[in-house]
Amino acid sequence: MSSRRSTIACLVVTAAIASTPLAVPGQPASTGASYRPGLGDLMTMTVQPRHLKIGLAGQERNWAYLGYELHELEEALERVAEAWPTWRNNDIAGLVVGSTKEPMEALEAAVKAKDVVRFDAAYTRLTAACNACHQSANVAMVVIQWPRSSPFANQDFRPARP
Repeated sequence: MSSRRSTIACLVVTAAIASTPLAVPGQPASTGASYRPGLGDLMTMTVQPRHLKIGLAGQERNWAYLGYELHELEEALERVAEAWPTWRNNDIAGLVVGSTKEPMEALEAAVKAKDVVRFDAAYTRLTAACNACHQSANVAMVVIQWPRSSPFANQDFRPARP
Protein backbone atom coordinates (compact mmCIF):
# COMPACT_ATOMS: atom_id res chain seq x y z
CA MET A 1 0.00 0.00 0.00
CA SER A 2 2.87 2.34 0.76
CA SER A 3 4.24 1.83 -2.75
CA ARG A 4 0.85 2.67 -4.28
CA ARG A 5 0.58 5.89 -2.23
CA SER A 6 4.08 6.90 -3.33
CA THR A 7 3.17 6.29 -6.96
CA ILE A 8 -0.04 8.32 -6.66
CA ALA A 9 1.79 11.15 -4.88
CA CYS A 10 4.44 11.12 -7.60
CA LEU A 11 1.77 11.31 -10.32
CA VAL A 12 0.02 14.23 -8.57
CA VAL A 13 3.29 16.17 -8.22
CA THR A 14 4.24 15.45 -11.86
CA ALA A 15 0.82 16.64 -13.08
CA ALA A 16 1.11 19.81 -11.01
CA ILE A 17 4.56 20.56 -12.40
CA ALA A 18 3.50 19.84 -15.98
CA SER A 19 0.50 22.18 -15.73
CA THR A 20 2.51 25.07 -14.27
CA PRO A 21 3.47 27.66 -16.92
CA LEU A 22 7.18 28.27 -17.21
CA ALA A 23 8.32 31.70 -16.09
CA VAL A 24 10.81 33.64 -18.19
CA PRO A 25 13.35 35.43 -16.00
CA GLY A 26 12.82 39.18 -16.06
CA GLN A 27 9.35 38.97 -17.60
CA PRO A 28 5.97 38.89 -15.92
CA ALA A 29 4.43 35.43 -16.38
CA SER A 30 1.01 36.89 -17.20
CA THR A 31 2.03 38.84 -20.32
CA GLY A 32 2.77 35.86 -22.55
CA ALA A 33 5.57 37.95 -24.07
CA SER A 34 8.63 36.15 -25.34
CA TYR A 35 12.23 37.24 -25.57
CA ARG A 36 13.21 38.71 -28.92
CA PRO A 37 16.99 38.92 -29.29
CA GLY A 38 18.33 42.04 -30.93
CA LEU A 39 20.07 41.92 -34.29
CA GLY A 40 23.47 42.27 -32.63
CA ASP A 41 22.58 39.48 -30.20
CA LEU A 42 21.70 37.13 -33.05
CA MET A 43 24.84 38.00 -34.97
CA THR A 44 27.05 37.47 -31.91
CA MET A 45 25.28 34.33 -30.66
CA THR A 46 24.52 32.51 -33.90
CA VAL A 47 26.24 33.92 -36.99
CA GLN A 48 29.70 34.91 -35.80
CA PRO A 49 30.46 31.60 -34.05
CA ARG A 50 29.41 29.69 -37.18
CA HIS A 51 31.64 31.85 -39.39
CA LEU A 52 34.50 31.33 -36.96
CA LYS A 53 34.00 27.55 -36.76
CA ILE A 54 33.93 27.33 -40.57
CA GLY A 55 37.25 29.16 -40.68
CA LEU A 56 38.80 26.89 -38.05
CA ALA A 57 37.50 23.69 -39.66
CA GLY A 58 38.63 24.98 -43.05
CA GLN A 59 42.14 25.50 -41.77
CA GLU A 60 42.10 21.86 -40.63
CA ARG A 61 40.46 20.68 -43.89
CA ASN A 62 37.69 18.96 -41.96
CA TRP A 63 35.31 18.57 -44.92
CA ALA A 64 32.66 16.54 -43.08
CA TYR A 65 32.35 19.12 -40.31
CA LEU A 66 32.41 21.99 -42.81
CA GLY A 67 29.35 20.59 -44.58
CA TYR A 68 27.50 20.48 -41.28
CA GLU A 69 28.60 23.93 -40.13
CA LEU A 70 27.76 25.60 -43.47
CA HIS A 71 24.20 24.36 -43.11
CA GLU A 72 24.10 25.74 -39.56
CA LEU A 73 25.33 29.12 -40.80
CA GLU A 74 22.67 29.19 -43.51
CA GLU A 75 20.00 28.52 -40.89
CA ALA A 76 21.42 31.19 -38.59
CA LEU A 77 21.35 33.75 -41.41
CA GLU A 78 17.77 32.76 -42.28
CA ARG A 79 16.72 33.32 -38.66
CA VAL A 80 18.40 36.73 -38.62
CA ALA A 81 16.56 37.75 -41.80
CA GLU A 82 13.27 36.44 -40.41
CA ALA A 83 13.63 38.05 -36.99
CA TRP A 84 14.95 41.37 -38.29
CA PRO A 85 13.83 41.91 -41.90
CA THR A 86 14.46 45.62 -41.37
CA TRP A 87 16.63 47.36 -38.82
CA ARG A 88 17.19 51.14 -38.58
CA ASN A 89 15.68 51.58 -42.07
CA ASN A 90 18.03 48.92 -43.51
CA ASP A 91 16.71 45.95 -45.49
CA ILE A 92 18.52 43.34 -43.41
CA ALA A 93 16.81 40.40 -45.11
CA GLY A 94 17.85 41.72 -48.52
CA LEU A 95 21.38 42.55 -47.36
CA VAL A 96 21.91 39.13 -45.82
CA VAL A 97 20.68 37.23 -48.85
CA GLY A 98 22.30 39.55 -51.37
CA SER A 99 25.69 39.55 -49.70
CA THR A 100 26.01 35.91 -48.64
CA LYS A 101 24.27 33.87 -51.35
CA GLU A 102 27.17 33.63 -53.80
CA PRO A 103 29.98 33.10 -51.27
CA MET A 104 27.92 30.46 -49.43
CA GLU A 105 27.24 28.61 -52.69
CA ALA A 106 30.95 28.79 -53.55
CA LEU A 107 31.86 27.48 -50.10
CA GLU A 108 29.44 24.57 -50.46
CA ALA A 109 30.90 23.67 -53.85
CA ALA A 110 34.47 23.88 -52.51
CA VAL A 111 33.58 21.68 -49.53
CA LYS A 112 31.88 19.07 -51.72
CA ALA A 113 34.94 19.05 -54.00
CA LYS A 114 37.31 19.08 -50.99
CA ASP A 115 39.18 21.84 -52.81
CA VAL A 116 41.49 23.81 -50.53
CA VAL A 117 42.14 26.66 -52.96
CA ARG A 118 38.45 27.16 -53.74
CA PHE A 119 37.56 26.95 -50.05
CA ASP A 120 40.10 29.63 -49.08
CA ALA A 121 38.88 31.94 -51.86
CA ALA A 122 35.20 31.43 -51.00
CA TYR A 123 35.77 31.92 -47.27
CA THR A 124 37.65 35.12 -48.02
CA ARG A 125 34.69 36.29 -50.18
CA LEU A 126 32.21 35.39 -47.44
CA THR A 127 34.25 37.32 -44.89
CA ALA A 128 34.40 40.33 -47.24
CA ALA A 129 30.63 40.02 -47.80
CA CYS A 130 30.03 40.14 -44.05
CA ASN A 131 32.05 43.34 -43.82
CA ALA A 132 30.30 44.86 -46.86
CA CYS A 133 26.95 44.08 -45.25
CA HIS A 134 28.09 45.76 -42.03
CA GLN A 135 29.14 48.83 -44.01
CA SER A 136 25.77 48.94 -45.79
CA ALA A 137 23.96 48.71 -42.45
CA ASN A 138 26.07 51.55 -40.99
CA VAL A 139 27.95 49.32 -38.54
CA ALA A 140 31.30 49.33 -40.35
CA MET A 141 33.08 49.24 -37.01
CA VAL A 142 32.15 45.53 -36.85
CA VAL A 143 34.97 43.95 -38.85
CA ILE A 144 35.07 40.20 -39.39
CA GLN A 145 38.28 38.35 -40.26
CA TRP A 146 39.78 34.89 -40.62
CA PRO A 147 40.15 33.36 -37.16
CA ARG A 148 43.61 33.61 -35.65
CA SER A 149 42.90 31.27 -32.75
CA SER A 150 40.02 29.27 -31.33
CA PRO A 151 37.88 30.43 -28.43
CA PHE A 152 36.46 26.88 -28.45
CA ALA A 153 39.12 25.18 -26.35
CA ASN A 154 36.81 22.22 -25.85
CA GLN A 155 36.34 21.46 -29.57
CA ASP A 156 38.78 19.78 -31.93
CA PHE A 157 38.36 21.06 -35.50
CA ARG A 158 40.61 18.43 -37.06
CA PRO A 159 38.98 15.65 -39.07
CA ALA A 160 37.96 12.63 -37.04
CA ARG A 161 40.57 9.93 -36.91
CA PRO A 162 39.58 6.27 -37.24
